[in-house]
Amino acid sequence: MLQEQKYNGGLTREQFLFYEIRIAVKFYLDGKTVDEAALLIKKENLFQYPTERMISGMTKVCYRRLDALDNRMLVEKIANAPLDIAKQINLYAMMCYNRLVREFMTTVIGEKFRNQDFSFPRRDVNVFFTRLQAQNDDVASWSEKTVNKIKSVLIKSLVEAGHLDSIKSDTLNPVFLSEELENGIRENGDFEALPAFNCFR
Repeated sequence: MLQEQKYNGGLTREQFLFYEIRIAVKFYLDGKTVDEAALLIKKENLFQYPTERMISGMTKVCYRRLDALDNRMLVEKIANAPLDIAKQINLYAMMCYNRLVREFMTTVIGEKFRNQDFSFPRRDVNVFFTRLQAQNDDVASWSEKTVNKIKSVLIKSLVEAGHLDSIKSDTLNPVFLSEELENGIRENGDFEALPAFNCFR
């Protein structure tokens, strides 16, 4: 269960990775192993990274997110759906894979939507991390630099998925949950994720 996972600071290097997951998912759907996919991505320079050093690691992250979705239809939609829908699904994949992302999206963003409070001052993010550090020794041990980087990744992910207009925006958009993602979340029985996408049906 995700709730039993340790909090993972790997988000500092993993980022939103939409471009990468859109490439990796094609190999995933073809049944290629993560190592086979990484080799092909390196060979064709598909990620267009300046060096090959990070390709294997980022391919593994993409595969883990796709595994965490645990839903073939959603995996296929990441590959083939319009960008806005696929990006929404990628944010959900991050929630499925990373406990910290999930808790941020459900306890901060979901509660904002639940209360129809579209203000998003950065203190909301700071309060989330302060509470987490008080509750968890692993998070408490992270450096200020690590925490700030994770905050930045969370904000950028909200921008990518359409929850915010820009990294400087202090107002949440009243996002519309795509039918494809809603169906996938409901198929997974993951109803607590719905408020993170402003869905209370």
